[in-house]
Amino acid sequence: MLRELGMTRIFGNPGSTELPLFRDYPEDFSYELGLQEAVVVGMADGYAQATRNASFVNLHSAAGVGHAMANIFTAFKNRTPMVITAGQQARSLLQFDPFLHSRDATDLPKPYVKWSCEPARAEDVPQALARAYYIAMQEPRGPVFVSIPADDWDKPCDPIVLRHVGFETRPDPRTLALVGEALDAAQRPAFVVGAAVDRGQAWDAVVALAERHQARVFVAPMSGRCSFPEDHPLFAGFLPAMRERIVQLLGGHDVVFAVGAAAFTYHVEGEGPFVPEGTQLYQLIEDPAIAAWAPVGTAAVGNIRMGVEELLLRPQAVQRPAPERKPAPPVPAAPGAGERMSVAFAMHTLACVRDPHSIIVEEAPSSRPVIQTYLPIFHSATFFTMCSGGLGHSMPAAVGVALARPDSKVIAVIGDGSAMYAIQALWSAANMRLPITFVILKNRRYAALQDFSRVFGYREGEKVEGTELPDIDFVALARGHGCDGVHVQDAAQLAQALRDAIAHPRPIVVEVEVA
Repeated sequence: MLRELGMTRIFGNPGSTELPLFRDYPEDFSYELGLQEAVVVGMADGYAQATRNASFVNLHSAAGVGHAMANIFTAFKNRTPMVITAGQQARSLLQFDPFLHSRDATDLPKPYVKWSCEPARAEDVPQALARAYYIAMQEPRGPVFVSIPADDWDKPCDPIVLRHVGFETRPDPRTLALVGEALDAAQRPAFVVGAAVDRGQAWDAVVALAERHQARVFVAPMSGRCSFPEDHPLFAGFLPAMRERIVQLLGGHDVVFAVGAAAFTYHVEGEGPFVPEGTQLYQLIEDPAIAAWAPVGTAAVGNIRMGVEELLLRPQAVQRPAPERKPAPPVPAAPGAGERMSVAFAMHTLACVRDPHSIIVEEAPSSRPVIQTYLPIFHSATFFTMCSGGLGHSMPAAVGVALARPDSKVIAVIGDGSAMYAIQALWSAANMRLPITFVILKNRRYAALQDFSRVFGYREGEKVEGTELPDIDFVALARGHGCDGVHVQDAAQLAQALRDAIAHPRPIVVEVEVA
């Protein structure tokens, strides 16, 4: 069944209750070993996003699921299709509260799975796995969970006949007509694009619709994918997760169309209106729950690509003048003598030396606004990060993306604090011989928390406890996990070091000292 579904890679870190699954393991299947369960789920997340098919994960009972929960949460927020299985003690032992069993197995990963099941009979396990796949792939996609007692694998059962199940739902045409009429009548429309545009293969359709309406295009707060080319004349930049700033940036637009995005994701308390006065908000989203909590506006629910393509079938709208183009950022200055380079300088240098079709996998939250400014993304499915805010996702996700896209160069841009949440991913990259370039931005602190402390009343320069990092040697960590590594402190050496690392045939860590 898994072979028919194209799920011949199993991502896991095995425990005792999973061992029966791997007897007589077929030669056309591979086992992608991660050294910790959060790494396993992160790899599976990147692989599923890059292949656009559900990945198969095998975890160990309650302890393994517990280790994995941070990245299960992220997979849920990323809308990543994933069939997660976990071992369970033998059914005959469960009444005795045995060692390493999961007492409430189906409740443990909730609420961050779409469906959770421990089949009532061993014979029902294959049918449960088939159902799990269908649910994971149904929009809005996401992870599902099946707990499997160890002795179930030895029970015979009838073979599963896979069925055709539609995973996409066409949005209501009457609601789409309201969206289309509003866009046609708008004087100064704006789009806000989210991760679902790229997930749903709607990139080209959204570009065409934006060009038809000469709409400025903003990126939604906390989007985990790039959904519009950032060198396009209509690209207007990134919205922060702050209500007042969103209203300010969208001011002057009479119609705002949030496509594939929540309207809106906030990170701090705010007050006042949700959209500028006199602005109409419309939304196209594949998740009915997001449509339900949107505080204002009209929402169409269904597949993003289908909805945008239907809007493109409307008669050509009245021609509008092109909006003013977003100015290019200034070239960041090189550091002075004895100074560390800025993140802006490092990212501008990386942008200059990388192939624009290479894939960026990012997890550097404190540097994200600078990365967005100086490391632009131009093509669909070439940028991945987490929609959750949970750390420890992107280093292993880069491994999964590289497995799925062997013909593309994968570059992971990771903060030093983030890297330590899933550093074992380096071993998996080395073990699989994946030529990933890991760029570690080393500022020796949890800078995101220090920057964010002002929101909670900290004074300028006031110490924020627990946010200073020791001088971690990432080159030594890389070599200890089987990867090559290089340390860069001199800004004049960065460009060549990055060129060499990108051309390197094995995984390599580039540790970059930044201010």
